[in-house]
Amino acid sequence: MATYEIRVFGDPVLRQRSAEVTDIDEALVRLADDMIETMYEAPGVGLAAPQVGVQRRMFVYDVGEGPHVVVNPEIVESSGEWTYNEGCLSVPGLSWDIVRPKQVRLVGVDLDGNPVDLDADELLARCFLHEVDHLDGVLLIERLDAEQRKEAMRVLRRRALDTSLR
Repeated sequence: MATYEIRVFGDPVLRQRSAEVTDIDEALVRLADDMIETMYEAPGVGLAAPQVGVQRRMFVYDVGEGPHVVVNPEIVESSGEWTYNEGCLSVPGLSWDIVRPKQVRLVGVDLDGNPVDLDADELLARCFLHEVDHLDGVLLIERLDAEQRKEAMRVLRRRALDTSLR
């Protein structure tokens, strides 16, 4: 297995909506395996294909019960509210208290083409919402209020400048 470099804020691939997966083949299974390894190495609890530069609607996750893969996921129901300090592998070292739905229902398919229909709450629900955001080209920064976003952009610009001066 090979690990991928995780794309970070500023990479245009993170702002694009991913294409539906039309064929679950050996290459997609290999990609999922490599993404799981990359997620663990990072370390993170979820990783969407665009975060490794692949514009396909698929993500991997593990919130403590072993790795899973969801292809062509869709949030079909959500309810409640839950505030949690959320970070992102594509915005390393930063996190914010973000309000998201507390419960969600996610549908999609697994790597065998079988339907997936999952009810989740709190951390698992947040993971699903976060990864589906990535598939839609939405970054965590867009979930911040105006003042938080302004401060986040200031930090990210400073980081980019520091990196370019090296």
